[in-house]
Amino acid sequence: MSTTIWSMSVPDRENLIKAAIEAKEGSYSPYSKFRVGAALLAADGTIIKGANIENASYGGTICAERTAFVKAVSEGTKSFVALAVVTDVKSAISPCGICRQVIREFCAPDMPILLVPADYPQPPKDGSVADGIGGVKETSIGELLPDSFGPEDLELPRG
Repeated sequence: MSTTIWSMSVPDRENLIKAAIEAKEGSYSPYSKFRVGAALLAADGTIIKGANIENASYGGTICAERTAFVKAVSEGTKSFVALAVVTDVKSAISPCGICRQVIREFCAPDMPILLVPADYPQPPKDGSVADGIGGVKETSIGELLPDSFGPEDLELPRG
């Protein structure tokens, strides 16, 4: 992943990570035992939380990231400035492919996505912040889903 300097304030970053950790507590994951929490920072400063909700019919399962987006969009919020995702794994885990496409639908390619390890905050491994502050991997949907298809592609001329 490329090095990027985000324009998020430290308090916004910390509040977003805290909200993702809190959201994970709402996970319903009796089958996989893989809890995920996500938190979206809307352009108006609102934080929307989501957790993964599993179903015995696996196709009915919804990821934490999509839960947060569905909650936000269904209530009229469609402008976002950051996303944080956390699991119970001690390394940063990336959103699945379906979630990446949903993120792409609503977010700018360079919007910060914070992938938070379960044991956040981690001390720097080598005294630097190369691994991200507190072990957080900072990325964007442009990095996670390069050459993606988005809403603007539907407006391209047909020939």
